[in-house]
Amino acid sequence: MTISGTLLGTDVRNRSSMRHGMRSHAAGAIAGLLLAGPLAGWSEGQQPNAPVLPYRLVDWPPPPTSVAGPPVGPWNFIQVASVAVTPRGSVLVLHRGAYPIMEFESRGSLVRSWGDGLFSEGKVGGIPQTAWADDKSRYSAVYGPAGCTSCGAHSVRVDPQGNIWVVDAPGHVIYKLNPQGKEIMRLGTKDRPGTGPGNFNLPTDVAFAPNGDIYVSDGYGSARVVKYSSDGKFLSQWGRRGKGPGEFGLPHNLVTDRQGRVYVSDRDNQRIEVFDGTGQFLSEWTGTGGISGLAMTSDDHIWTGGTLRDLDGRIVGRLPGTTSGAHGVAVAGGGDVYLAMLNGAVQKFVKQ
Repeated sequence: MTISGTLLGTDVRNRSSMRHGMRSHAAGAIAGLLLAGPLAGWSEGQQPNAPVLPYRLVDWPPPPTSVAGPPVGPWNFIQVASVAVTPRGSVLVLHRGAYPIMEFESRGSLVRSWGDGLFSEGKVGGIPQTAWADDKSRYSAVYGPAGCTSCGAHSVRVDPQGNIWVVDAPGHVIYKLNPQGKEIMRLGTKDRPGTGPGNFNLPTDVAFAPNGDIYVSDGYGSARVVKYSSDGKFLSQWGRRGKGPGEFGLPHNLVTDRQGRVYVSDRDNQRIEVFDGTGQFLSEWTGTGGISGLAMTSDDHIWTGGTLRDLDGRIVGRLPGTTSGAHGVAVAGGGDVYLAMLNGAVQKFVKQ
């Protein structure tokens, strides 16, 4: 099958030699993606009585086309775990199949794909079940469908400098990649779980303070937040498993605001906890449902899955339709919203 050059973004030359198997053309990426394999996602706590915001769901990315013109798709990703928007407006899709990191233009044209061999293949092997609680489903997603060759892929974020950060949960490691996709820093020790300053136990997400400090939610195994300097030096940590203030059932996603406050989705306790930059507990938003994904907007609001809130936790509104099963969320500079769905799709909502 030959794929039309119209699928490509601009300037994809000289990228085939990048680490972890980056492909600069669409054909290679499609091989592992034209597979069905939906998986039921977590309930993300969409608020059905909230006002519906002026957004429109669009088909994104558009199906790939052959040279002859007709679609050969659709894109059937293997469990879309996370999505992020770069400073130049392109969209990173993190899924759990071959070439797990895919970059698209905002209109949906594929720019590049890479990441084979970067993530653990899955299964929380070698970790005592007691280390990650008694709920056998805590990381059930890594036991996913056929084609789940990058099952450890859990989160992708982009820092203000355009660097790409990806979380390998069962690999217990977080990679910092430069905008070209080359690894430039690593937090944690690959395949070595732990609770010390240099180890994680099934980490879930990463966020960035206004001064460049790094926060990691750690996660399925340790129920804590770990803070590092911008160059990766350990600074502090807080949290333990529980239901009280400053405790976590499962710290699954986290974001920061311009004042340096840290918002943590405590998914198992169905709440969002708010801390200052040192880990001091400030407040909690209860009754949110099992929120998996958080995204901060440029005008100081926060998407909690498909629901928009102000920074005091008050609901502003929700996206139209049903967004249950969203594992991650990202917002573009113009306000468009992307949801990462574990059933193998990306939902794009265009602001009207």
